[in-house]
Amino acid sequence: MSIEFHGLRVDLGGRPVLTGVDLRIRPGRVTALIGPNGSGKSTLLRTVFGARRPTRGRVTIDGADVVRIPPRQLARTVAVMLQDAPSEFDLTVRETVMVGRAPHQAAFAPDRAVDRLAVDRALRTVGLQEHAERLLRQLSGGQRQRAMLARALAQDGRILVLDEPTNHLDITHQLEIMRLVGGLGITVVAALHDLALAADFCDDVAVLHEGRLRAFGPPSEILCAPLVREVFGVDPRPSTEDASGHRFLRFRPVAEPAPTRAPAHE
Repeated sequence: MSIEFHGLRVDLGGRPVLTGVDLRIRPGRVTALIGPNGSGKSTLLRTVFGARRPTRGRVTIDGADVVRIPPRQLARTVAVMLQDAPSEFDLTVRETVMVGRAPHQAAFAPDRAVDRLAVDRALRTVGLQEHAERLLRQLSGGQRQRAMLARALAQDGRILVLDEPTNHLDITHQLEIMRLVGGLGITVVAALHDLALAADFCDDVAVLHEGRLRAFGPPSEILCAPLVREVFGVDPRPSTEDASGHRFLRFRPVAEPAPTRAPAHE
């Protein structure tokens, strides 16, 4: 399913957070939203699943305006994983993941076999099947993050929205999560801080800066030195690191010029 932003503006607290965003996210691709803190990434994601309403412009999914899609239908279409995993409730991991099935269930109806199968599949996918009966609050931060991804997967949406999905994860699980979402075959939009992950695992990259879309396209074209240096203050350094010749991007701070030394007086 495609997502389109048409002249999008979102104001929060009387000031614009996003302004004039025109963007089309193509079906079945993994798109990274990158930008410095405060650039509007999370706000843009929230317009996709109806948590933020545009002040001006609109967001469409396969041509349908998000604000006109009934909430239950939208929740069946767009699965969501936010940054912070709630841990204040005494729910088990399985019960937490089962919450993702709510859009598919009648109110107060018992869990069906299809719901239990979806939850089991999601737990296996993220490697938490052995922790299914533990309380969510007993898990590590990284495990809670994976439980939240499992809840989103159990939702069975054709669009997956991820806000910092690798937050709290060690490098091994960061790579596992990114490989996982890249293999789902659905439209994925993820806000990421790690430019290297965006370069290695995403089909497209959208750069937000000061609430505006600065660039959009494949990582090899977008994560180029002038733009990255201007927006992030770092330089990309390509390197070949595996037998297939795949070119990875690594990033280093922009080198400051060496101070000029005054000539010695004779």
